[in-house]
Amino acid sequence: MHITEIMRGHSPTFSFEFFPPKTPQAAETLYQTIRDLESYMPDFVSVTYGAGGSTRELTHDLVERIQHTTKLDPIPHLTCVCHNEEEIETILLRYAKSVIGNILALGGDRPAGMAYDKSRDSFQHAIDLVKFVRRFNESGAHPDRRGFGIGVAGFPEGHPATPNRLVEMDYFKAKVDAGADYIVTQLFFDNRDFLDFRERCALAGVHIPIIAGIMPITSIGGLKRMADLAGGARFPAKLLRALQPCQNDPEMVRRAGIQYALEQCHDLMANNVAGIHFYTLNRSDATRMIFDSLGIPRHRNLEASSV
Repeated sequence: MHITEIMRGHSPTFSFEFFPPKTPQAAETLYQTIRDLESYMPDFVSVTYGAGGSTRELTHDLVERIQHTTKLDPIPHLTCVCHNEEEIETILLRYAKSVIGNILALGGDRPAGMAYDKSRDSFQHAIDLVKFVRRFNESGAHPDRRGFGIGVAGFPEGHPATPNRLVEMDYFKAKVDAGADYIVTQLFFDNRDFLDFRERCALAGVHIPIIAGIMPITSIGGLKRMADLAGGARFPAKLLRALQPCQNDPEMVRRAGIQYALEQCHDLMANNVAGIHFYTLNRSDATRMIFDSLGIPRHRNLEASSV
């Protein structure tokens, strides 16, 4: 389903992010997560995309498996890193053949553990990838005459590569104007950052749906990894205060982290958020607890998926 229809259906939307498994054990964990979450009928699920060739093929396979064996709408990530135009066109043709309705066009992270020369990439920035997908759409190669719905990333706490926040919004608006249909934000822990970002987008003339990215903290180790991976992410005192008394009790940390994310969701919904996108880390427990606490109905009459 095209993103314009998804966003038009109801508000807010709810969605999940998965990443492709690298081992049989990880695959089994992921497929169980998909089975657990499918009954909640999320509006879409996104699948991340790595810098390496084998990881990328896993993404393509997982996207097609979700498309063909579940009732979920998968949205694959595409990145600029280590790609030329011919490769991206081949991927888009593959997804079009599988009737994938949307993609998320991202700059991408530098590949770890390998030499990388960004100047050799055909797409230097996400805006270049957005323009390319838009041209693909205009070619009529997708079975939907609208082509792919195109998503881009938003950065409520500011893009780490552009510390000048005024210039950053100019760049962001140019990326949106190049052909984006929706925005999914990076994770954040202070809703004021998201609400301010949304308001600054409106002032800049950006009026497409902005979906908030939420990641429940379920362990102190996860919190520390998050601090390393999400460079520049802010951890507000309110969150640290909730976690500090129970840092030596893993179960209490998990409960406190889920409760914090739940409060974020309640506040976002009270402020008319267009959608909430959960970074699941391929596990369902925290997301299911939040869904149940929010009172989101679980659709139990779905046919069992074969994923």
